Amino acid sequence: MASRTATKLVHPARDELEFTTAMAALSDPVRLAIVFRLAAVEPGGELACTTFALPVSKSTQSGHFKTLREAGVIHQRDEGTRRLNRLRRDDLDARFPGLLDLVIPQGREIIDGWAQPGGERGVDQ
Repeated sequence: MASRTATKLVHPARDELEFTTAMAALSDPVRLAIVFRLAAVEPGGELACTTFALPVSKSTQSGHFKTLREAGVIHQRDEGTRRLNRLRRDDLDARFPGLLDLVIPQGREIIDGWAQPGGERGVDQ
């Protein structure tokens, strides 16, 4: 079996970012939560995929990260056995001013809802 690092991580250039693609990537609650967590470690902060504690399976989580990366919302890089993630705030702010200012509070609300009794924690999406 090939290692995860055998596949090159593809990131669109700033001028290739498309509004509809970014909005589609940001339309999922799990992905909004990821964006919120990455915004909390800015500027320049990175988080490994394993640190997010999302209420989805590992394979579903990987799909969410891939969607965000391919839409240009996050940048990923491999370091040893870890895949590190950072928010592409500069690129997103340049292409879609104000978008992240609207999205980040929504991610916080989702995470807060997961912490409430009856929240979606443990539900695979």
